[in-house]
Amino acid sequence: MIIDTEKWQEIFKTLGQHKLRTALTAFGVFWGIFMLTLLLGAGKGLENGVNEGFPRVPNIVWVWVQGSTQMPYQGMPIGRQIGLKPEDVAAIEKNVASVGFIRGQNSVGIWSGTPPYTVHKDKNGTFFIEGTHAHMDNIHSLRMKEGRYFNELDDLEKRKTVIIGTRVRTQLFDADESPLGKNITINGISFTVIGVFESTANGNQQQEEEKIYLPNETLRYAFNQVGNIGSFVVQPKPGIHARVAEEDVKKYLKELKKVNPEDVGVFGSFNLQNEFDKVEGLFTGIAVFSWVVAIGTIMAGAIGVGNIMLIVVKERTREIGLRKALGATPNSIIGMIVQESIFITTVAGYMGLVIGVLILEGVGKLLEAGGGKAGFFGKPEVDFATAFAALLVLVISGLLASLMPAAKAAGVNPIVALQDE
Repeated sequence: MIIDTEKWQEIFKTLGQHKLRTALTAFGVFWGIFMLTLLLGAGKGLENGVNEGFPRVPNIVWVWVQGSTQMPYQGMPIGRQIGLKPEDVAAIEKNVASVGFIRGQNSVGIWSGTPPYTVHKDKNGTFFIEGTHAHMDNIHSLRMKEGRYFNELDDLEKRKTVIIGTRVRTQLFDADESPLGKNITINGISFTVIGVFESTANGNQQQEEEKIYLPNETLRYAFNQVGNIGSFVVQPKPGIHARVAEEDVKKYLKELKKVNPEDVGVFGSFNLQNEFDKVEGLFTGIAVFSWVVAIGTIMAGAIGVGNIMLIVVKERTREIGLRKALGATPNSIIGMIVQESIFITTVAGYMGLVIGVLILEGVGKLLEAGGGKAGFFGKPEVDFATAFAALLVLVISGLLASLMPAAKAAGVNPIVALQDE
């Protein structure tokens, strides 16, 4: 590819003759791309921070019994108390096609509001106890700080092992004392600490870190809940929305427990994927708003570039007329104007993109130094696709800015132009 150095020298000379005018014109495009980069980066930072508070497996549903029957069914009266049983887990797994994963969960103190008394040596406290299973740390938004999470053997052998939140650790153990392998007593029953976790959940980290987790089978046998399940944790099969599994599980439970299909007050549920979808929709709206604002600013800058190019064409009318008189084609005249316009917008916009990314990187480094987050705000970032789209907007803006000036230049009459003073 041959570079026309003379044409570029001419462009630089033309721009250099009016440095202030060129700089002010380019600033409009620079500011548009700069603001687009910051807005999208900040929006992504907020999204990262909020999403970090969601379980890393967001398509989860919790189902529980929230009340007695309020409608008669098949000759049975209202007011019946419905219970969830361990065998219901296998029944749902077998008969509800949309369910890919289901586990039962029990707890101590969470529903009754009376947490059990926990002791280690001369220190004590009251903490909520919750049952869990192997590989469910992502669902609970837990990050292990010391030790390990539960495995399949902990479940299978009903081991008396526990993991404790960081606030539990602070209250029961000295700062220089490792809790791993130590025993704690919960309502008179001894358990071995195998791990310490912190919560990544937004908004209720303190409450989560004041919990103690046990293998659910251990909890049921240790705290006299052998015949009952407190709630189900349900995940749909791949490609199925959690809303479908939620409806299917509740429908099947009504059939299994002989509850009127119209009785909506018996089984309660919380669909995390619905909340996740709402948050994703919010951030999509923020991204769209950012693009609209930034593109509006960029187009305003492009209009400024177009106006300047019109002035340039007016100032160079004699030169353009002379070029045409010497045989320059309309396409070569148009190419000259278009090239100059695209050059201004591309350089100005690229600088805005680079400076915007550098600022976002600086903010990201500060957040990493401070723990990775600031409230709900996580690391800001702009991905490659966004940067490419911004550059594409730049080129289009430069092209649009040049159309009218180029058409005006191509339409110059050489005879009239040479007479222009």
